[in-house]
Amino acid sequence: MSRAKQFKDLMLAPEILVVPSAYDALSAKVIEQAGFPAVHMTGSGTSASMLGMPDLGFTTITEMAWNAKNICLAVDLPVIMDIDAGYGNAMNTWRCVREFERAGIVGGHLEDQVVPKRCGHLEGKRLISTREMVGKIEAAVEARTDPDWVLIARTDAREKLGLDEAIRRSKEYVQAGADCIFLEAMLNADEMKRVRDEIDAPLLANMVEGGKTPWMTTQELEALGYNLAIYPLSGWYAATAILRKVFAALRDEGTTQDFWKRADLQMTFDELFEVFGYSKISELEARFVVKEDDGRVS
Repeated sequence: MSRAKQFKDLMLAPEILVVPSAYDALSAKVIEQAGFPAVHMTGSGTSASMLGMPDLGFTTITEMAWNAKNICLAVDLPVIMDIDAGYGNAMNTWRCVREFERAGIVGGHLEDQVVPKRCGHLEGKRLISTREMVGKIEAAVEARTDPDWVLIARTDAREKLGLDEAIRRSKEYVQAGADCIFLEAMLNADEMKRVRDEIDAPLLANMVEGGKTPWMTTQELEALGYNLAIYPLSGWYAATAILRKVFAALRDEGTTQDFWKRADLQMTFDELFEVFGYSKISELEARFVVKEDDGRVS
């Protein structure tokens, strides 16, 4: 079974699929070791970690493909990703799906914003026409080689055009070939329930801490009928919070020793290196790397 088929089966299962978001290969390995069945590569987190810039469309296809490849190589799980607004017109979208699938990605969410896009929970988003988005969806479907590659169509129409238009667009996106709908920035549970009642397709819930959509538990989302949930900020949000504290302690105290005692986040040096499989790599090194070589031809 391909990883794309594996992910699609998980998405269509009766229970909700929880897909935490990785911003790099190390965070993806932590997600895998926590026992989750799939990984989502966050666009906002990639922009933050790779460029130190906000989610305003600064990343390129090649930068995202590079990060995607590293994440896919790091874990034995299906990985989906944020493919923003396709990085241009329908042909740019066609190209990016080809690039990302070859990097190992098994699906992604494509949004109907003008390029460059904005984070879905920020103000000031601008939309392309439904017709243009349909062309992008059709191009993405044409580009994938694995028919199980999951295309998730995202609409940001809720903010400026209202929920009725967002639902109408979503229905057209399903007809154009989208496998799942991601209706961004719904404002309450009633809106989320209406979306579930009116859209005949799997639904993705975007759980952004402090965002516009209610911060629900996975049990609450499952009760509403959502099929999968992503958490694009959680990992790099947590990492940034801890980094601020540990480096403030180093600045003020001249050491990090007391910080780790206070933080109750203790991890040994050996445990840290095992997160990324040091012992396994050492075994391979012992098998393949020549330890001593006098340089003579043999």
